[in-house]
Amino acid sequence: MSTTLKKEVNRQISTNPVCYPTFSPVHPIFQSRSVIVVSCSPHITPYLKKELSDAGYPIYGESFTTIETEGTFDDAVKLNLTLRTANHVFLLIKKFTARTVQKLYDEIRNIEWEEIIPVDGYFSIHTVTDHPEVTNFMFLNMKIKDAVADRFMENTKQRPDSGPEKIRSVLFLHWKNNEASVYLDTSGESLTKHGYRKIAMKAPLQEALASAMILSTGWDKQSPFVNPMCGSGTLAIEAALMAINKPPGLIRKNYGFMHVAGFDKIKFNQLISEFESKVDPAIRTTIIASDRDRRALNAAKENAARAGVEKLIRFVECDFDETPIPEGKGIIMFNPPYGERLGATEELKQLYSSIGNFLKHKTPGYHGYLFTATGELAKCIGLKPKSKKPFLNGSLECKMYEFEMFSGTRKDFKHAIK
Repeated sequence: MSTTLKKEVNRQISTNPVCYPTFSPVHPIFQSRSVIVVSCSPHITPYLKKELSDAGYPIYGESFTTIETEGTFDDAVKLNLTLRTANHVFLLIKKFTARTVQKLYDEIRNIEWEEIIPVDGYFSIHTVTDHPEVTNFMFLNMKIKDAVADRFMENTKQRPDSGPEKIRSVLFLHWKNNEASVYLDTSGESLTKHGYRKIAMKAPLQEALASAMILSTGWDKQSPFVNPMCGSGTLAIEAALMAINKPPGLIRKNYGFMHVAGFDKIKFNQLISEFESKVDPAIRTTIIASDRDRRALNAAKENAARAGVEKLIRFVECDFDETPIPEGKGIIMFNPPYGERLGATEELKQLYSSIGNFLKHKTPGYHGYLFTATGELAKCIGLKPKSKKPFLNGSLECKMYEFEMFSGTRKDFKHAIK
């Protein structure tokens, strides 16, 4: 482990209680504990933080879209495989002060890249910076690429290819107020896509967002989970993966961590086997996904098959108000059209009003959830929400409205949203 990194990592460490095969590359930076920063979409940090805490990782800091923890390269790999709500997992390589672009170049060139990136590999650069010297991000990215390439040429007389595609080794620079941090993006492409959805219907939810929505409900994974108007099935599939304790990362085939020098694929496959052995196929709940569009339902079935959960979900072709509701307590979640282009049209208002009537009369004992970007439409539900939680779906600010349903007369439901 380099002297710089030893100075950086000097805090009390909590040990991850779960033991798996060790498969770190031989370079010392991969054998030692370092800062790990996990990113997510806006409003999702509470659910990502709980995922990390439940897995035994210490929380050292957080922002609107990141959580800072600590661990080894092995830990970064496990987090890529197991986290449901994350975007990227960054492993700190070096932190330093740089007041100029030249100083930045010098510090990055001094990193032993030939022991981190395969000489016959491929790397890309991603930067987030707020510095007065930087007026052209393309120039900064080129300067960093040159630092890595020059290091290779000096020590090996050859260098890996580079380009914009985040398909292999990805280096991430954060440079603000003269403080620079260089990370290995162990994810590569974003973790928001869990790898099973090959067929998407109109305006599909990202998988990580769907997971966060479910986690926000506190679902116990035993009571029924019902998703009318299921579209391509993302909510039901994520619920099924949770119910059987199947990590979402087992489906995906390519990660940034696979493209570091000395990565041990055999031991990695042993890790995959360990995770697969902990999947509990004996589902203890009922998951129902319905849609009146046969094409959507067929797409949902195919996506569920790729995720390995098609037998765990009951797919029903019907209008939402004909969706079968198991008796007792449960979760029912709607993600209807928002009207983001046309606004709250009369047709959409009628749809939301019908959803409200369905919740009132057909789902006693359930917690109903409505995900929408249009507050005017949410009012048409005709129920007073117990809670409202913010989310971001693409560029749209959305809210998840929770309605607590109970048996009784229509008077029990007279309080509308004001």
